[in-house]
Amino acid sequence: MGELRADWRLRLRREDAHGPVCGAGVLVDQYTALTCAHVVQRPDAVMWLEFAENTALQPVSARVMPGGWLKEGAHGEDVAVLRLDSPRPQARPAPLEPKLWGGMEVYATGYAEGFDEGMSLWGRIGGVSGERVQLDAVTKADVVRDGFSGAAVCTRPREGRPPRVVGLVVSWRGDLGAPLPEDNRLSFSYLIPVERIAELSPVVKELTGPEAWDDGFHERLTRWFDDPDEDPVKITVVPPRSGKDRSLRHLSHRADVAHRGGTGRSDLIDHALGRISFPASEYLTYWNWLRGAGPRPAAATDRLPVRPVTVVVDGLDEEPRPDDLIDVLVRLRALGFRLLLVFRRAGGPGWTTSRDRLLRPALLGHADALLGRLERLEFSQSIRRDIVGSASLGSVTETADEHRTVRRLLDDVRDPQEQLSRLRALIRALRADLNRHEQR
Repeated sequence: MGELRADWRLRLRREDAHGPVCGAGVLVDQYTALTCAHVVQRPDAVMWLEFAENTALQPVSARVMPGGWLKEGAHGEDVAVLRLDSPRPQARPAPLEPKLWGGMEVYATGYAEGFDEGMSLWGRIGGVSGERVQLDAVTKADVVRDGFSGAAVCTRPREGRPPRVVGLVVSWRGDLGAPLPEDNRLSFSYLIPVERIAELSPVVKELTGPEAWDDGFHERLTRWFDDPDEDPVKITVVPPRSGKDRSLRHLSHRADVAHRGGTGRSDLIDHALGRISFPASEYLTYWNWLRGAGPRPAAATDRLPVRPVTVVVDGLDEEPRPDDLIDVLVRLRALGFRLLLVFRRAGGPGWTTSRDRLLRPALLGHADALLGRLERLEFSQSIRRDIVGSASLGSVTETADEHRTVRRLLDDVRDPQEQLSRLRALIRALRADLNRHEQR
């Protein structure tokens, strides 16, 4: 089965962080959530959003954003688009799916009375009722009830295919008007499709297209932040207002230091110095060195952070004098900082300099470090297997020796792009061999 927990499933309270639960909602990006207008009740209400399935995420207040009250007017629906008072980029937003068809198996998780921790009900997409879609439950006990309003209606989770949100629960109806679905002869649930909400809200429409997010880029960037063994310098092109751009904005909070191109180098230096331990009396010495106005502090190597510091420079090609900023980044690399350099267009200002002064030296050094690890690992495993002797000393690090030959040949490659291509292939091979040896 697919994932059971989702950051984007929200439990809502009205006006007060400790007030009673009044419904559900869906986080659609780090700033935005959806729920029913009748849950919010008034356009000026303050709502409290709780991440019911991830308690590591702090609750946050939210209000109806301008143009987000979609209840009134000739084409209104029972929807409110909320703007969080502070973003939650740590939460993975809901993937939205505008396509619906009859018979699609779906489920919703809401917070009915007595079930503040949540309860899930299953059904199938039925027919349409105006702009709403009927949700057919297997039994009347699976019909939604109070506390489900605003809940995400999701596709069935499958292995490798996480659920996608196709609509919001808005209401239920029983033929006898009894207060509970099971007390009626006939009971049905109703939802508003994502497609309909997108017609009414430009914000939601932008998040429903196939290019809304770049999932592959998101996974690669997550891996880069998670794994210190990933490349120490990464250069990427992120066009403005693209899926990659949205994914980058959602993950940039993970950087220890985030710098926006075009703001000069002083802020970057100041924030970077906050990640290095040194006596206050030496601040000016480090400041001047990073600016290129003084020698490297003698004890700099002894004060490297225990965990590599990650720096994101967003829009390096938007820097008026990118070479000055690159000079700072070269010195931060000497302190072991990991760098993610974002260009807004390929080949922009600073592109070639970043490649030659930051990327190539960093990857060459990284390959050498991986080679050393592989060599030591092979040698120690040979000792454990008791095969190290006078006749076998030359062969116990055979895999590392083969890679070292490839590494030496790289120094003779004059074309920078060709060298980078071969270097990346070598690093991939080294990582694969290290994983294989470490699993023995």
